[in-house]
Amino acid sequence: MPGSRARPPGVRRWWSFALVAPLLLFLLASFVAPVLMMLSRAVIDRDLERVWPDSAAALRQWDGAGLPPDALAATVSREIGAAARAGTLNQVANRLNYDMVGSRSLLYATARQLAAGRPGSTVSELARIDPRWGQRGIWAAMRHADGPFTRHYLLAALDRRLSADDRIVPVPAEQAVFANIYLRTFKISAIVALLCVALGYPVACLLASLPERKANPLLILVLLPFWTSALVRTAAWAVLLQTDGVVNKALQTIGLIDAPLQLIYNRLGVYIVMTHVLLPFFVLPLYGVMKGIPPTAMRAASSLGAPPVRAFLTVYLPQTLPGVAAGAIIVFTLALGYYVTPALVGGGADQMISASIAFYTNQSLNWGMAAALSLLLLLPLMLMVFAGRTMVRTVPA
Repeated sequence: MPGSRARPPGVRRWWSFALVAPLLLFLLASFVAPVLMMLSRAVIDRDLERVWPDSAAALRQWDGAGLPPDALAATVSREIGAAARAGTLNQVANRLNYDMVGSRSLLYATARQLAAGRPGSTVSELARIDPRWGQRGIWAAMRHADGPFTRHYLLAALDRRLSADDRIVPVPAEQAVFANIYLRTFKISAIVALLCVALGYPVACLLASLPERKANPLLILVLLPFWTSALVRTAAWAVLLQTDGVVNKALQTIGLIDAPLQLIYNRLGVYIVMTHVLLPFFVLPLYGVMKGIPPTAMRAASSLGAPPVRAFLTVYLPQTLPGVAAGAIIVFTLALGYYVTPALVGGGADQMISASIAFYTNQSLNWGMAAALSLLLLLPLMLMVFAGRTMVRTVPA
């Protein structure tokens, strides 16, 4: 407007920040803060400290060598009885049971004996109630849970545990499951990302080369999985891939196979369904990058004598690598969190780490373990995303 003065750059920046501040606050309150609070459960352990404050303080002062002093035993005995009367003993019992199986029954049996008048003010008196009180295992488990911080959940997520003398040791072979599940999760996600690259690159290239009136209908077909529930998509593929399903019937009709193939309830079915579901997440960012590449670049390379293959590899492909990296990272990230698809079309050996996280969150209610598994899944993912971005930035223009 005539006579009006332009705002200084600093004022414009603050005004722009003020406009987006409500959205940032909403994201912080509804997403960032809850996620951080959940992940903190992997290293924060206050269950025993809240119910047995005096015992937790005494356990921190004990050096852990041999059996504890009788003063510590008396404090634990007193707070076992108080927690049983207050109805909060289950919180400590559940926590100690994560570290040492049988701790829950031990605490409740001891609480009943103490309520009946049995003495328990020394280690030997507690051992007469149950011999396990005369062993280092239960006392070490309490010492590991004295709070406010713990290594238990992160070590358990790596198939490790703390021994009675505070050494990190492997868990028994029959309990070592998470390392294999992590490897399986990253392997499945990486293969799905590679399949999406192999199948999605030609599709995105075709869409980018066509005029809009032809590209738009094809783009709608690519977007169709977005408009269908993940459960419905997976159930539909279960019907298509079964032994007497459409895919096997079609392959037998055209003579490619003589007998039906096992395409479901195995790793192959997981790859097929996850690739179909996640393919649009690769095609769309790559399509956006390809549309921004001027078609004159390839024509200029051809006019300078470069064969089509060499022109593609030296001129066109490097310019599309940011879209390839972005799409592959998106697909890989989303694949890491899948558990409905492997549960419905995979076998018992195809379950991914997200299924374990869901189990500890919704069924076992062991949020510390769920947080540890999530944190160990998040950290490598962040490193890979950072490495992918660094790689893209080093690609010559």
